[in-house]
Amino acid sequence: MTALGFLYPGHSAEDDYPRMEQLLGSDIRLDVVHTDIGEDAHRVDALLEMGSPERLAAGVEELRLGGAEAVVWACTSGSFVYGWEGAREQVRTLARAAGLPASSTSFAFAHAVREVGVRRVAVAATYPDDVAALFAEFLAAAGVEVLSVRGAGIITAAEVGTWGVDEVLALARAGDHPDAEAVLLPDTALHTASHVTALERELGKPVLTANQVTVWECLRLAERRVNAPGLGELFTREPVGRI
Repeated sequence: MTALGFLYPGHSAEDDYPRMEQLLGSDIRLDVVHTDIGEDAHRVDALLEMGSPERLAAGVEELRLGGAEAVVWACTSGSFVYGWEGAREQVRTLARAAGLPASSTSFAFAHAVREVGVRRVAVAATYPDDVAALFAEFLAAAGVEVLSVRGAGIITAAEVGTWGVDEVLALARAGDHPDAEAVLLPDTALHTASHVTALERELGKPVLTANQVTVWECLRLAERRVNAPGLGELFTREPVGRI
């Protein structure tokens, strides 16, 4: 049994994790510990506080005692808001606190883009435009060419968590770009685990979603590869290298 640990902010789409555990169809356990988010707002100051070392450190002991082999901060905006170097320091601090290999959803996206063999992407984000633009800057620092960014202007994770498949599909369609080789949906508050294959059929290209790449990244840290077609092309591709 491989146990993977996730620090998930608040309560929005955490039921994606047991759903993904079932789709992995192997001896993988996904352990989720909820962090205190403070103010639920897709606003830079609130996101910086959400991803602070103190808030993340509070959850790592439970994951460690549960036997987690790696831990990922399952929050995109609460990591990329720090910028590339700041997000690297956030992960290093988390790794020291946990005594485990660590990463975040933002780095998961950077690694997953490389894994599916693409460079040019479109971003379809639930965030306000200014926050979505910070994600594009983070991707650019990873060498990813962002062709377009669409923000939906939603302030709270709580509202994002109420979206169903119709809203998710509409967001992905609206955010796609004809020259993009993949579409990225960067919000762990968005339910996507049941929709990845439908999104890829609809758009005809790889679709990377926050909770999907978060689990893939934790598997990568634990040096496990799992073929799971129900979680999209990311979970079926042969590896093409790392960044």
